[in-house]
Amino acid sequence: MKRIDALQAVHAKLQGCAVVTIMGAVAAELQSIGHRPNFFYLQHGMGLASSMGLGIALSRPELRVVVFDGDGSVLMNLGGLTTLGRYRPANLVHVIFDNESLLSVGGFPTATSTGSDLEAVAAAAGVPNTATVRTLDQFEPAFDAAMAAGVLTTIVAKVEAVGPKQFVTGLPLLVNRFDFQRWLAETEA
Repeated sequence: MKRIDALQAVHAKLQGCAVVTIMGAVAAELQSIGHRPNFFYLQHGMGLASSMGLGIALSRPELRVVVFDGDGSVLMNLGGLTTLGRYRPANLVHVIFDNESLLSVGGFPTATSTGSDLEAVAAAAGVPNTATVRTLDQFEPAFDAAMAAGVLTTIVAKVEAVGPKQFVTGLPLLVNRFDFQRWLAETEA
């Protein structure tokens, strides 16, 4: 499965959700499909997308929050999974695209390429609902089920180690920050 195909499959379902992505390929591919003001591309913060998503989920429990992460980022901040497991926000869906490499920074293999299992780590950290998917036919229903479940969910989506030609978005950081902040303020109950 390619990450961009998975993102395209769920893009229409992200309307009205706060969406946080990690830097690199995930951000560049999501923006290439179609940017929305409810998308925040966390640049220069490798490992912190789940932490930012957690903060939004806890402060806005009425808002669905989706985090698109990468295996390298999660491995860089494994404590993020334990913090998710501690607080268990019911409105957060955490998708980890696992390509078994640090694709955006040179393609070096990650620990998942030698057997580390991020779904098992998330479950052991206390995340109540976890899944690993390997095909688009598995990913879309798992994502839909997570969105409907009303329980913290981590989906590990095994994807090919391919990405865009450039790993940056065409949106200036400050523009993205202020647009996302404005969107959050406008949707506040």
